[in-house]
Amino acid sequence: MKQIMRVLLVVCLLGGAGFGIWYWQNQHNDSDADELTVFGNVDVRQVELAINGNERIGELLVEEGDRITKGDLLAKLDSERLEYAVERAKAIVESQRQVVARLEAGSRPEEIAKARADVAAAKALATDTKRTYERITRLRERDAVTQQELDDARAAYDSAEAQVKARQAELDLAVAGPRKEDKDEAKALLKRYEAELAQVEHDLKDASLYAPSDGIIQDRILEVGDMASPQKTVFTMALTDPVWVRAYVSEPDLGKIHEGMKATVITDSFPDKEYEGRIGFISPTAEFTPKPVETRELRTKLVYQIRVFVKNPNNELRLGMPATVKIPLDQSRRPSSEKK
Repeated sequence: MKQIMRVLLVVCLLGGAGFGIWYWQNQHNDSDADELTVFGNVDVRQVELAINGNERIGELLVEEGDRITKGDLLAKLDSERLEYAVERAKAIVESQRQVVARLEAGSRPEEIAKARADVAAAKALATDTKRTYERITRLRERDAVTQQELDDARAAYDSAEAQVKARQAELDLAVAGPRKEDKDEAKALLKRYEAELAQVEHDLKDASLYAPSDGIIQDRILEVGDMASPQKTVFTMALTDPVWVRAYVSEPDLGKIHEGMKATVITDSFPDKEYEGRIGFISPTAEFTPKPVETRELRTKLVYQIRVFVKNPNNELRLGMPATVKIPLDQSRRPSSEKK
């Protein structure tokens, strides 16, 4: 009788255990049908910051761990040589601007007045030499003067006439002003000098390193006095936005999710705090197993990387932090035009 009771007790225990397992599986499956849970790590983008110049570092303004915002000055080169180059280029540009202004303004009224006076003087001299020549010509007809004296008077008259023409040409040039070609040449030279000034000013600006976006300084690699160049990293910076969780979804669950789905992120560091997120990327390729998969057993082992972008207003999520991602599956697929 006792043996029979023992058998019945064992049977009851096994039946209860089986019912419990069946009930737990049903509950678990129901839960899985409503929510997908995946695991991953927090990830951020990193930037290597270098100064676009070849000179020794003169000043570093941030330390490792400092939070920076876009536009903050982070470092400066020793820029004395570049500052001299800028001042020299500015002086050359200003000098050429004066040349262009002078050519554009043309002749001054005083210059034109002087040219007119020179023409009048030349005409007066020509008139006087003409009279002298005519008088000596009449005397020569009476043999009162020599032929040499007549020739000298003629030469003086011709010279005076030539002077009138020369002075008149100078007056015409003064009234007309500089040639168009001279103005164009001066303007082209000014553009060249302005371009050279812009180049040295750009080089001087490149001697300062500014934050390209908001972030946190991770590493300070060079120090004051080190030789910098565009190929040498001065700081490494972690961007504070965007922050995402890099997780993996198995191939059977891939059809349950889509980009834009809302998700909740939980970390071990803050187990009681939930972070809002959304699926921003689903990898088009599988990982961990070869791409040509033939058997159903191997197909179930495929995983696909996803990125769940997370709101991190208090900067609590750090690079590499383990995270749990819960994705409610009762979300309708948004039209592609609504996705960001």
